[in-house]
Amino acid sequence: MVTCYLRYVVDPYKLVEFEKYAKMWIPLVNKFGGVHNGYFLPSEGANNIALALFTFPSLAEYEQYRIDSFNDPECLAAFDYAKSTRCILSFERSFFKPVFE
Repeated sequence: MVTCYLRYVVDPYKLVEFEKYAKMWIPLVNKFGGVHNGYFLPSEGANNIALALFTFPSLAEYEQYRIDSFNDPECLAAFDYAKSTRCILSFERSFFKPVFE
C-alpha cells in the first residue's frame, strides 16, 4: 500500500476554484482503483497551502493510474480547469507507506 501526499501552493484568492478542482479529482482517483483520503484547504495559519492524500494498493497501480489519467477525458478536463483558472501555483508529491497497529 502506498499513500500519495500532495502539497499545493495555491492562489489564496482562488480557493473556490481550487475546491472545485479538488472535487473533480476525488471520484477520479476512486475510479482508477485508489482510495481518496480527502483534500485539505487552508483554514488557520498559511492561507496558500492545501494538501491531498490518496492511497493505492501499490506503487505500480499508482503509476498505471498516472498513465491512464493522461488519456481519460474527465482527468484531462480537470487538468485543463486547473491550468485555465491558475488556482495552483506549484505542488510537490511524496509517497508514504502507512503503518498500522
